[in-house]
Amino acid sequence: MTSAERPATGVDAERPAIAPDGDGATAARPATVLQGGRLKAFRPIPPADRARAFEAALDAYERGDFFEAHELLEPAWMGTADIAERELYQGLIKLAAGYVHAVRGNPIGLAKNLRGARDRLAAAREAGAIAGDVDLDALLGSIDDRLARLSADPTDRTIDPPRPRRTTP
Repeated sequence: MTSAERPATGVDAERPAIAPDGDGATAARPATVLQGGRLKAFRPIPPADRARAFEAALDAYERGDFFEAHELLEPAWMGTADIAERELYQGLIKLAAGYVHAVRGNPIGLAKNLRGARDRLAAAREAGAIAGDVDLDALLGSIDDRLARLSADPTDRTIDPPRPRRTTP
């Protein structure tokens, strides 16, 4: 499914917020967001908290702490119903996860996550995501270059992550 075919809807309004449990009582049902044709978790957090997580994750990524970057972005990704913002965060999560694999010497895992990162970041750009100091065009170009090198040499274990930011704070 292309990003143009993806539903632009956000929060899943068809699921009731309260669902009966096995005893006939009610329990809150986790909210979901339709993203890329699939229901995804939605745990709202304030925009300022998402912005702080975004900046902290970029800082962690740029110092080479890819796992931490991934972990910092997860709540931000699940914390918004804005599809463009979700695509941006998920793309950066996959980018960071790819470099976790690279550090562990797994070029196959790197390539798989870079393809996913590329898809999500391209969708974010197409959806008009506000990416702050992240240059999506340059980042996508860097991902394409790395994927081309991995295609030419699938055993390439080079760790050379792209820099998402236009400038370093």
